[in-house]
Amino acid sequence: QLQLVESGGGFVQPGGSLRLSCAASGFTLDRYNIGWFRQAPGKGLEGVSCISRSGGSTIYADSVKGRFTISRDNALNATYLQMDSLTPHDTGRYYCVAGAQSSLCVLSSGLYVFWGQGTQVAVSS
Repeated sequence: QLQLVESGGGFVQPGGSLRLSCAASGFTLDRYNIGWFRQAPGKGLEGVSCISRSGGSTIYADSVKGRFTISRDNALNATYLQMDSLTPHDTGRYYCVAGAQSSLCVLSSGLYVFWGQGTQVAVSS
């Protein structure tokens, strides 16, 4: 079964940090660009970050630049999203995605064919 499974979500106070993890099973991530999307309550899907197959190129949404860091470990078939200086605006469900686009990733949800079930992040005082 081909699947992505996220973990690491939870409740955190503003200014805190969380590290999301995503593990793939049934396929190898090294063939794909990987991304993270999120959906806040009552809002649409937002691209957060992506990383190219080689890991040499990353993209971040303006709203998370300087605070979030995406990484991948092809040997472990996993990807991570380190989230620092969290604010209530970061609250939402975070989805790990994978897709075979060009050599550079883009934050366009339609280009990703594999989606995890998501992990919930809540930032509140």
